[in-house]
Amino acid sequence: MKSNRYRLTKTDFIQYLNCPESLWLLKNKPNVYKEFKGEFSLFLEKLIDEGYEVEEYAKLLFDKGVDIPETANFEHTEKALSSENNVFFQPSFLTAKGVFARVDILERLPDGSFHIYEIKSSTSIKTSGKHNHLKDACFQKYVLQECDYPVSKVSIINLNRDYIRLGEITVNELLNITDITEELKGLYSTVANEINAAATLINKEDTSTIDCPCRYKTRSNHGDCFSYFNEDIPEHSIYEINRISAKKVTELVEQGNIAIIDIPPDFELNTKQRTQVESVKQEKALIDKSAIKSTLSKLQYPLHFLDYESYASAIPKVDLLSPHKHLVFQVSIHSLSEDGNLTHFEWLGDSMVLPSDMLSKMQEFTGQYGTFISWNAPFEVGRNKDMIEWLSEYAPYLDYMNNHMFDLMDIFKDDYVDYRFHGSTSIKKVLPVLCPQFSYSNLEVQDGTTALDTWGRMVSNPNFGEDIEQTRKNLLAYCKLDTLAMVEIYNTLLKLY
Repeated sequence: MKSNRYRLTKTDFIQYLNCPESLWLLKNKPNVYKEFKGEFSLFLEKLIDEGYEVEEYAKLLFDKGVDIPETANFEHTEKALSSENNVFFQPSFLTAKGVFARVDILERLPDGSFHIYEIKSSTSIKTSGKHNHLKDACFQKYVLQECDYPVSKVSIINLNRDYIRLGEITVNELLNITDITEELKGLYSTVANEINAAATLINKEDTSTIDCPCRYKTRSNHGDCFSYFNEDIPEHSIYEINRISAKKVTELVEQGNIAIIDIPPDFELNTKQRTQVESVKQEKALIDKSAIKSTLSKLQYPLHFLDYESYASAIPKVDLLSPHKHLVFQVSIHSLSEDGNLTHFEWLGDSMVLPSDMLSKMQEFTGQYGTFISWNAPFEVGRNKDMIEWLSEYAPYLDYMNNHMFDLMDIFKDDYVDYRFHGSTSIKKVLPVLCPQFSYSNLEVQDGTTALDTWGRMVSNPNFGEDIEQTRKNLLAYCKLDTLAMVEIYNTLLKLY
């Protein structure tokens, strides 16, 4: 009955909406896809585990629900639905065209129709292109109705952003239930057509007739395998241009101007974008030395180069936290005095608790003097604001930090533009250009997502199989390099004038 070679799941459908070609590659050439997508990360595993955790709490909202094992066949679901039970967890369905759905929670209503509950670990119902929860739910409704199970109601269960943990989790307060039945009525026919198109596409023999939209999108919206399907994209392409709109990308692509050097002189760009284009065309950094000197001269010594690492989880693990709130678990500070003396402070938590010990020792180390410098300052400022709410005794210190915070990254938005940054102002792009003697490549922990995942598992997983002492050293080394990198970049900037 099912002639299609490949099944289409909801996850596949989401990928199809973002990039049809990458979905085709996943289904038809999985090994090639894996080369571009990369290995399954521990951080992604953390997100999946958190989704399961939210599901377990959502189940508590229903009495006498029947668990259907993930490994069960479709006959198992049919048998369960034919029983006298009315609530089912994880029932699975497969249409004649090979479209597969596993519903989070399914409730049979008194009239014999069904109510679908889609569970999300977010604090809002997302409707953007990349994350459209309404289309997710519509997919589930489509599959059930194609399998002759009438659906009269659809709801989303998600986290309440205003929930504050105080002791044991209160499920009714943690979760929101939102009826989206009416919203889906206007979407249903569109989604049904998209599902059918996706199911047809993954069973094509090749991609010659697939129209991939990624070429007309900005870099952050490209599919996993963009470079596989777009081999003609040069090193310095229009997708590198900072904050370029999809509309302008489309204009340039349609003109055949993919490389930055091919952008016409009269093409409309803002001043920052035009500077970036000129840096590529001239193959040199464009530096406003006087502006940098003016900015840096306003900083007051001692300079405290600061970096936080934080852990966030869907279900708050610590009292006073809300869903997805960041708990600071690590800090590194390099303090530079006017005479060039450099000192270092670091702290790494060993359990999930509010970091009052960290703040006490930070305050002792820095005092309320000088300027605090970070890279992407809104992050550190935001964490300080959170800690003011939770640990009000440190409010004067944290307020001082926020009122005397300088974002070193801002220099590289306006006054130091280098084509070798490839349109990014990330410290990991800037550091190798300005200070090539420093590198993250030799570290065991090389980015913030790995740091938070590693620390989270270390302090909460009783089966953590790695050497804890060595893991702590790896985490400290990563955070220390972040602040030392800022010191070195700052010193390099001083040598410009």
